[in-house]
Amino acid sequence: MYVARALRLRDGDRARLEAVTRASTAPAGVVQRARIVLLAADGVPNTEIAERTSSSRPTVVKWRNRYAEAGIDGLGDLPRPGRAPQIDEIEVLAETLADKGKPPPELGVPHWSSRLLAARLGISFATVARIWRKWNIQPHRIETFKFSTDPELEPKIRDVVGLYLDPPANAVVVSIDEKSQIQALDRTQLGLPLRPGLPARQTHDYIRHGTTTLFAALEVATGKISADACYPRHSNAEFLAFLKQVAKAHPRVKLHVICDNYATHTHPNVKAWLAKHPRITLHFTPTSCSWLNMVEIFFGIITRQAIRRGTFTSIGDLHDAIRDFIDAYNDRAKPFTWTKTADTILTKISRKPTSNTRH
Repeated sequence: MYVARALRLRDGDRARLEAVTRASTAPAGVVQRARIVLLAADGVPNTEIAERTSSSRPTVVKWRNRYAEAGIDGLGDLPRPGRAPQIDEIEVLAETLADKGKPPPELGVPHWSSRLLAARLGISFATVARIWRKWNIQPHRIETFKFSTDPELEPKIRDVVGLYLDPPANAVVVSIDEKSQIQALDRTQLGLPLRPGLPARQTHDYIRHGTTTLFAALEVATGKISADACYPRHSNAEFLAFLKQVAKAHPRVKLHVICDNYATHTHPNVKAWLAKHPRITLHFTPTSCSWLNMVEIFFGIITRQAIRRGTFTSIGDLHDAIRDFIDAYNDRAKPFTWTKTADTILTKISRKPTSNTRH
């Protein structure tokens, strides 16, 4: 009877080969080769090794011989015949960025995809995607921007940011704005509740019961909100009525009100009322700089947490939901912290535009 001759392992190789067979991240082919060598070292016949490792007898003989000649290093893949593929990364980058990143007009698309560029260059889309990741190129993404043309851009920014970072002593600073066209949407069918593995669902169909405008004032020092959502419009009359409401909530103190330069905020009726109440001063953000108005942060919060996913059977139902949210929000309100100085902001927005496009 033929008895297989045990393969002799080099010093320390058994522990290394056993570690390979236990590694969950090792390639399956490498694990199979390590098992073949270990079984051969235990004197298991080649035919039985082939059965245990789901391979063929010639494969077992091949890897036994490869280990005998070169040790563990011999278990790796040998260089394949033929010329190694050469991918010119510069060509991929040049084609991607040519003509400001726009594909040729005959393709009829506004930006490159990895598959489209790969087909044009005759390479795999995975190669294009790998090169894009390496050089942090993202043709599928786009960010919007807008330049302010306000001639008083700098003084207005310094004025508003100064109120955030160094508010006047013995005075109250509030940020005011209105969120218009809030829709009272009544979902026509009940959605499915939240379940393990599945998000909550709601129907896309709805009945719109009208819209409302939310006027809100954020007290910068405390983060608390004063609001009124009973206005169907947002004209100077509604703004003035809400401004009076805010003034009544902060009596006998200097009141600094930050708002945008919307036409209703500079209406003669508003100016006439302010002339009779000199303790109240309006501070205007520059044009196209609504992000300077801190109350916009709250508008984003109430939209995400109360309005977007709500179901409202009437305008009154929407008003009640807004008031309930604001009452609960004020119980846990914390002030927002403004961190950027005016100089930092001006340095960033004064960079030269990349094009002369007017927005």
